[in-house]
Amino acid sequence: MRQTVLHAPRDLRVEDRPRPVVQQPTDAVIRTVATCVCGSDLWDYRGINDVAEPTPGGHEYIGVVEEVGGDVTGIKPGRLVIGSFFASDNTCPNCANGYHTSCLHREFVGGAQAEYVRVPLADGTLVHVPGDVAEEHIPSLLACSDVMGTGWYAARAAEVEPGDTVAVVGDGAVGLCAVIAARELGAERIIAMSRHEPRQKLAREFGATDIVTERGQEGAARIKELTDGIGADAVLECVGTPDAMRQALNSTRPGGNIGFVGVPHGVTIDGAELFFSHVALRGGPAPVRAYLPHLIQLVLDGRINPGKVFDLTLPLEQAAEGYKAMDERRAIKTLLRP
Repeated sequence: MRQTVLHAPRDLRVEDRPRPVVQQPTDAVIRTVATCVCGSDLWDYRGINDVAEPTPGGHEYIGVVEEVGGDVTGIKPGRLVIGSFFASDNTCPNCANGYHTSCLHREFVGGAQAEYVRVPLADGTLVHVPGDVAEEHIPSLLACSDVMGTGWYAARAAEVEPGDTVAVVGDGAVGLCAVIAARELGAERIIAMSRHEPRQKLAREFGATDIVTERGQEGAARIKELTDGIGADAVLECVGTPDAMRQALNSTRPGGNIGFVGVPHGVTIDGAELFFSHVALRGGPAPVRAYLPHLIQLVLDGRINPGKVFDLTLPLEQAAEGYKAMDERRAIKTLLRP
């Protein structure tokens, strides 16, 4: 089969690799209908994360079940399914508490930029998409496998409630999906922080009421100005850099909440500063599996359309261009068709 492989910073290739097979009785193998490039893939692509050996890329997928192990009972061959980037059993105490990415038996699902993907713990990880799915829904359903679920978790972690003022730090796919989540959870005012006009336009389409172009201290000051000097009730940090976290902390009102879902790189937080700010922090790898059934239904009902974050669609063979376009901010998110 064909699969992307990162050999070194900015050296991404599409190569022939062995087709995955069932290795454990709880596995499934799916044929991908669509996959994509994630903003977090760029940490490796840019050389910020070390890549010690040629590594298959991607962790977002929607596809048709081809084969299942002998212990799989709920997932059937021929069904269209979506799963999270972490496999989970959906039965352990952490899963029962809604934190599937802390499953006691979790496994990372990588190598999804390929024609086929092996998914461990299939019964707990994969969710069947019911009915005859229209082609137009595929991008939005694919978004649910990560960026929409991650944006949703950012809003849930920040305890967004009806009537809240919410600020979103980051205008990538996760940040834009966080705007959708804040709207769906009832936020009255949603402030998107973005300097890029196409992303600003999409943020407004998704539900943003205000745009702040300033960054850093100026950005936080602008949030305070828009909130009568107090700060936002909830701030969704969707980047993972020290500047983004600093901006989030300085934009939140006393007693407010930050949901942080950008994978932290070099982020440190001063305990005394946090203590006196009265700001609460919650984040981590998004438990996408917990939200998948609800998000899938929202897509099928036409309530949300997160697939609009895909502004570049390419065949899998051109994945290198998809990475490059995102790296150069010429694209928000690249969808790949095997």
